[in-house]
Amino acid sequence: MIKLIIVDDDVLIRESLKIIIDIDKDIDVVKTLENGKECIDFLSQNEVDVVLLDMRMPIMDGEEVLAEISKRNIDVKVLILTTFDEDNLISSAIKYKTSGYILKSSKPDKIISGIKSVYLGNGVFESDIVSKLLVGKEDNCSNKMDKYGLTQRELDIVKLISDGLSNKEISCELFLSEGTVKNHITSILSKMDLKYRTQIAIEYLKR
Repeated sequence: MIKLIIVDDDVLIRESLKIIIDIDKDIDVVKTLENGKECIDFLSQNEVDVVLLDMRMPIMDGEEVLAEISKRNIDVKVLILTTFDEDNLISSAIKYKTSGYILKSSKPDKIISGIKSVYLGNGVFESDIVSKLLVGKEDNCSNKMDKYGLTQRELDIVKLISDGLSNKEISCELFLSEGTVKNHITSILSKMDLKYRTQIAIEYLKR
C-alpha cells in the first residue's frame, strides 16, 4: 500500500483529490495538509512514500518544502501538482530532484498512474511543460551533457526520456527494439554515474 499525503492550500482541490485517489486500492491517502510547514512537520513524525505537492502555498511554499526535505534528507518521493504557467517554480522543482510533476488539469487516472510510477522509482514529466521549459535552452542543455561522453544516439534517448517518453515510445520514435533502448539507458546511467532513469531527465533539465 502506497502511503500518500496531499499538500495544497486549496481545500476543494485537496479534498477532491483525496476522495478520487482513495478509491484506488493500492493508495492510502493518510493525510491532507494545507501548507508546507504542516507537510514538513508531518514528514518529521510519520513514514510517507509519496507527497503530492502544490508549489504555491502560504507559510511555506513548495520550493521551501523541497529544500527542507533535501536538507533533512527525508526519504520520500515528491510529485509536484502544478499549473501550466509555473515554469519558474518547476525549474526549482527540477533543481531539488523531485520525481516529477503533473498538471492539475490532468484526468484522475493519470494522477493515480503518476503516483504509482513515482513510487516505483520512475519519473513523471508532463511533456508539454518540458517542451515549454526547453524553448531556447536546448543548446545549453546539450552542451552541458558533453562532459559525460555520450554518443549521439544516447543523447537522443536522454532528450526523449526528458520529454516524458517511456522505453516503448522511445523505441518507436527511434526505430529501435525496447531491448536496445534499455541497453542504451544502462550505458547512459553508467556514464552519468546515476542509478535511476528519473535522474537522467532531472540532470538534463537542470539549469
